[in-house]
Amino acid sequence: SHIYKNHDVTKTWKGKTEQLLRVHDHDFTMRPAFGGPAIPVGVDVQVESLDSISEVDMDFTMTLYLRHYWKDERLSFPSTTNKSMTFDGRLVKKIWVPDVFFVHSKRSFIHDTTTDNIMLRVFPDGHVLYSMRITVTAMCNMDFSRFPLDSQTCSLELESYAYTDEDLMLYWKNGNESLKTDEKISLSQFLIQKFHTTSRLAFYSSTGWYNRLYINFTLRRHIFFFLLQTYFPATLMVMLSWVSFWIDRRAVPARVSLGITTVLTMSTIITGVNASMPRVSYIKAVDIYLWISFVFVFLSVLEYAAVNYLTTVQERKERKLRERFPCTCGIPHSKTMMLDGNYSESDANSLAGYTRNQMVLEEEKQEKMVVHLAMSNESNSSRKRGLKGHVGLCIIQNTHAIDKYSRLIFPGTYIFFNLIYWSVFS
Repeated sequence: SHIYKNHDVTKTWKGKTEQLLRVHDHDFTMRPAFGGPAIPVGVDVQVESLDSISEVDMDFTMTLYLRHYWKDERLSFPSTTNKSMTFDGRLVKKIWVPDVFFVHSKRSFIHDTTTDNIMLRVFPDGHVLYSMRITVTAMCNMDFSRFPLDSQTCSLELESYAYTDEDLMLYWKNGNESLKTDEKISLSQFLIQKFHTTSRLAFYSSTGWYNRLYINFTLRRHIFFFLLQTYFPATLMVMLSWVSFWIDRRAVPARVSLGITTVLTMSTIITGVNASMPRVSYIKAVDIYLWISFVFVFLSVLEYAAVNYLTTVQERKERKLRERFPCTCGIPHSKTMMLDGNYSESDANSLAGYTRNQMVLEEEKQEKMVVHLAMSNESNSSRKRGLKGHVGLCIIQNTHAIDKYSRLIFPGTYIFFNLIYWSVFS
């Protein structure tokens, strides 16, 4: 019964791993096969998390495991078992490793808790696996013309800093299979649609051609947050501004304050949305919706201004007519208040002296006279309509014609705009 004991290589080789790998026998400032053909360096990546996407800064932050594979015969060592040996960041400083950097990155770092998150695995034939855990913040040029109904495609770009394609051939080790993502990756505002890899040559005017690898990912924005925070409140404000059309046109404080309040609320919503966005020089989809909603609210205020003005003009004309033909009326001035359906004390007292029949006669005279005045500008066909209907429509009417049309035109136009907007942008 042979008991297998783990060999401690450091004891066998007098405590020196470096002697086993013969690190000091070679000049590792030079790449493997220096002066010969380009050394192939395979890359694969496992994305641990997408930490954040920032619209204001137009960048994203990603944490990933970056792994390189290459062959360096200077590191080959004799082995009977053909097993690899694993080292940490301490050995990395003494040997040659690829000098990959992230193009268009703003900030990046290798995690160093509790020690540098670096692994080096060396096989007896000189094949090397070099892995590290990196967090990188890189640029992503975003297009907000369809915001918040947009999709964004960002990419993280890897490239050797010093070695051109004649010295180092950087490639995805297993094509599209080289990119793995954690199943649990999720973002509050985005749905990750796809991750994929591409590669191409990049040219620099002074230094030449370099192999560049791309980690591409497409994100689609969740719309529900914006429906709840922006679209729904804006729509409610527009609908609230329509309430004005059903309020008595003589209730000036009610209608003016309702209009002004909705205008101010809409401008607050617009300011809130733009505060969390970069100051782009083009129009976003959300701007179209909010500004057209703002115009609807603004027009409802103008609508009341028009109604109020026309009502004043109409009353002035009626007053002039009353002053011009006092004899044809035969109505004491105090009782003209009856037209509005409002009676003051003096009206009530002046009516107290009449008998019931006299009052009815007076009312009929009054109705006929005012209906005649109100109808004088209308066509002959409309004059033939029944008296009763006109008394209801023209005299005791507190709704202006503009209000009536507005009740239909405003909601109709807004619904039509919504249909076009959502069919174009969704």
